[in-house]
Amino acid sequence: MLDDIEADVVLISHAHHDHLHLPSMRRLRGRPQTVVPAGLGRLLERRHDVVEVAPGQQIDVGTVRIRALPALHHGGRRPFGPASAALGFHIVGSCRVYFAGDTDLFPEMADLAGHVDVALLPVWGWGPRLGGGHMDPSRAAEAVVRIAPRVAIPIHWGTFYPVGLARLWPRPLARPPNDFAHEVARRAPGTEVRVLAPGEMTEVLGNTP
Repeated sequence: MLDDIEADVVLISHAHHDHLHLPSMRRLRGRPQTVVPAGLGRLLERRHDVVEVAPGQQIDVGTVRIRALPALHHGGRRPFGPASAALGFHIVGSCRVYFAGDTDLFPEMADLAGHVDVALLPVWGWGPRLGGGHMDPSRAAEAVVRIAPRVAIPIHWGTFYPVGLARLWPRPLARPPNDFAHEVARRAPGTEVRVLAPGEMTEVLGNTP
């Protein structure tokens, strides 16, 4: 599927292998501009036009403005580095998108209220246990309460499922996004939740002032 994608810009939230998978990055067509946390550029600079950013910095890609935001998550590439912070991104073009990357709740999320049309929020970890620096469906619903987006799309569930793990837990992790939708309906009914299958697309009409 990646072989068919010609991207203008690629946003990397942090260095973990399920977010920065070098074989997958090599399958992208062309030489896209790739925005990474400071310290990760050397991993990608041979095949990508890399821009390193830290929280608070922003870049413009055509008419789209991208601002790096903090994330509450260990962002370094284990086991041997390089070290880096984890990021989220606020993307402003025809609509305003918050891509949280991997994160737990943090106070500055509330600063996004009124500035987000679509929030892409992680609702689980990479396996059957949540692990630190992640949100479960309830905490992700609390993020919706704080941010108040028009649309929330749950991400980071059921897509990274190693073969050995599948033998122990044969069913993919399909409950978190549905539990998230239920919690948002109860706690933030003004936000529409769209649960997308891996590879599925959706369209959101812009509402930028």
